Amino acid sequence: MKEYLTLAQIQEDLRGGDLTCVKLVSHYLQNIEANQHLNAFVEVYADEAREAAIAVDEKIANGTAGRLAGMVIGLKDVLSHKGHGLQAGSQILNTYIAPYTATAVQRLLDEDAIVIGRQNCDEFAMGSSNENSSFGPVLNAADTSKVPGGSSGGSAVAVQAGLCHASLGSDTGGSVRQPAAFCGVIGVKPSYGRVSRYGLIAYASSFDCIGPITKSVADAALLIEIMAGADNFDSTVSVQEVPAYSENLEWSGKARIGYIRESVESEAIAPEIRQQTLEVLNRLRAEGHEVTPVEFPLLDSLLPTYYILTTAEASSNLSRFDGVRYGHRSAEATDLESLYKKTRTEAFGDEVRRRILLGTFVLSANYYDAYYTKAQRVRRLVREETSRFFDQFDFLISPVTPSTAFTIGEKTEDPLQMYLADIFTVQANVVGNPAVAVPNGSDENGMPIGIQIMAPYFGELKMLAFAQYLTELNEKSAVIFNTSH
Repeated sequence: MKEYLTLAQIQEDLRGGDLTCVKLVSHYLQNIEANQHLNAFVEVYADEAREAAIAVDEKIANGTAGRLAGMVIGLKDVLSHKGHGLQAGSQILNTYIAPYTATAVQRLLDEDAIVIGRQNCDEFAMGSSNENSSFGPVLNAADTSKVPGGSSGGSAVAVQAGLCHASLGSDTGGSVRQPAAFCGVIGVKPSYGRVSRYGLIAYASSFDCIGPITKSVADAALLIEIMAGADNFDSTVSVQEVPAYSENLEWSGKARIGYIRESVESEAIAPEIRQQTLEVLNRLRAEGHEVTPVEFPLLDSLLPTYYILTTAEASSNLSRFDGVRYGHRSAEATDLESLYKKTRTEAFGDEVRRRILLGTFVLSANYYDAYYTKAQRVRRLVREETSRFFDQFDFLISPVTPSTAFTIGEKTEDPLQMYLADIFTVQANVVGNPAVAVPNGSDENGMPIGIQIMAPYFGELKMLAFAQYLTELNEKSAVIFNTSH
């Protein structure tokens, strides 16, 4: 079967009779079976997906199919899907079955998307490499000795390797965009409050966002358009009207683009990424866009602020996993206190325990003002500085990551080096702005490189249109380069 870049291509063949959803699902199931070594899926809903495909084919035949007919998706193992397993990559939720479906997932199902399975991820979405899962690491399909990025690594690899057409991930500090860049696909983090978080297992509630991973900007735009909007189950989601993102992907006019000088010109960035990013900026200048380097005085404060606040929120959110109500319960417990301690020690992985301890420390009475309160103040300053930036510019462009995908095990012994993989992505989560990662070529070893576009709060409409424009511009430049060489 031919590979499809967009849902529109799939639906054209479905309408023409050259393809059925049953054939499409069978194709993906065969690919999953042939690529089990990638460890992208922790559970595959083979029979259920086939039944759903039959039902959607019937709807297509009688003209009642939804907008996502032909879309086969995978769900990161932090999204609730009623009647299915839900573990967040952790043994502490072993045997847990979701009692309801996440709003974002339900809205896709209502438009006839077909869910094919749940995907491997870093435990409780804590990680930048997908090495922290209790189900084992996910492997990058471009080079199986490399990580796929995290925490939505399984979701990115599934799209990269053609195991499903699209995936839903979650982005707390770059966990959709960073693996998308490592795997050469599209990853979108919407504005905080644009998509309901109801049914998403919380890591850090004021940072978490549900976002799509796709092979095209058009599909990402359509998925966000359908998922977004008010939800009675989530008081933090906006009631602001959802624009027709998928129908407004034509970019016109000249953009005002800023880039943080250190994010592009620093020697800490891999030479290939620095070169590719500068080439894109020069290409945009040549097209008549205003491209300006700027200083961002709080750049060094982004990661500390992010990790202080997210670990504090994680310490609180994960306190509910105690062996009393659901999931793993230690068989060695002798009283209530030992039940808590032994259950959490046995079932939480090293990285989750590390972040819970950090979060508990910064929330403790003696250190609350020194760390947590100060980090909240810095977060406000970062938000104000970012807002001033967008008074002058339409977009902030940067690399997604300082390096391409690194070797499995390379950074596991040095958490600080691992955390630095998020240096360019955390700003969007700290301030709540939307951002998208799009492919930007590859290094000399064929490992994908990504570039990030960040937009003003609730600026998805223009951001997605510009991402489509930039993707087409890069493709055109690649064709010219290949022709001339």
